[in-house]
Amino acid sequence: MKLVFAIVSNDDGNTVMRELNKAGFSVTKMASTGGFLRAGNTTLLVGTDEEKIQSVIDVISKYSAKRKQVVFSPEPYIGGAAGYTSFPAEIEVGGATIFVVDVERFEKV
Repeated sequence: MKLVFAIVSNDDGNTVMRELNKAGFSVTKMASTGGFLRAGNTTLLVGTDEEKIQSVIDVISKYSAKRKQVVFSPEPYIGGAAGYTSFPAEIEVGGATIFVVDVERFEKV
């Protein structure tokens, strides 16, 4: 048995979970926060047999879209007054980070 950890954007979390359920997978949803943008994420846990791992990954890949987002990064202002100014930067957000680990023991009580 394997355990899939999938970290997806909050924007995609419910859709990915619904589609995994439609495909016959049980999913546990946890709220999480990303380190880079400090944005909310959804971490999905899916326990499944090894031969079904690729199906899980295919569903996650299909429903966790990458998209562009403009963020403002503070830059030190060099001049008469000390402070910061913001410059817009376009970055890619979304997609999924997926970990697959072995499960030594599984019980449902």
